[in-house]
Amino acid sequence: MAGASRTPADGGFGRGLRTWRERRGMSQLALAGVANSSQRHLSFLESGRARPSREMALRLAVALDVPLREQNALLLAAGFAPAWREGGLAAPDARSIDDAVARMLRQQEPFPAVVVDCNWNLLRANDATFRLLKFLTGRAPAGAPPGNLLEGLLSPEGLRPFLVNWRETALHLLRGLRSDPVLDGSAETRALVRRLEGAPEIAALLKAPPPPDPAGPVLPLHFRKGTTDIRLFTVMATLGSPRDVALQETMVEFFFPMDSATAALFRKWAKRK
Repeated sequence: MAGASRTPADGGFGRGLRTWRERRGMSQLALAGVANSSQRHLSFLESGRARPSREMALRLAVALDVPLREQNALLLAAGFAPAWREGGLAAPDARSIDDAVARMLRQQEPFPAVVVDCNWNLLRANDATFRLLKFLTGRAPAGAPPGNLLEGLLSPEGLRPFLVNWRETALHLLRGLRSDPVLDGSAETRALVRRLEGAPEIAALLKAPPPPDPAGPVLPLHFRKGTTDIRLFTVMATLGSPRDVALQETMVEFFFPMDSATAALFRKWAKRK
């Protein structure tokens, strides 16, 4: 699933705590109030003059809304065992969750849906997704679509040649990568941002004046091949109250038609199968 820990392994618990506090824009005093501690104690923890108890480490992590993977990293840095496992959908006791995700993919038919991890690596897709890929590119991968969803959308070797509004889409996706509270600057996310921003066209786009805000309630994905236009908007679903690192980082993205012509096209494709 996701990459290595974001919490600095060489700086210990104090450095990790300070990194997350600053990332959340909280003062020591504000964090102390939320975590039922004292500013003096937090100062000692961040400087390394004191070590937290396991309870305090978890309390601070919860107060800072630290993702489960990083809670484990903070605990390890403080000398404690991780609190959260990383079994994901394949874990034996996650079968009901795995079944629910599979059901969501099926129920989304005849429209596309995909399962991704927190760095947008594609894990699963429904049949409608493959039909869309086959229409646009002339081919559809066997099994789960490989690679990264964002790179697939924005790469000139992927779907970008068919994405009419790829510039607006690229700017929106890059803003999201920088602000997503679950990602929070992981090494894998930083590498993904570098790859995306390293493409010459996107690098030039980032230097240009921002385009005017598009009209409409949401930014659609507007594909075009020949004379056929496909407009989709997306809805994201995550697991409520996760207690598993990988499950917290798993997202289901549903694609819905923005207009009746798009809806009719997907229904026609589904009838041909």
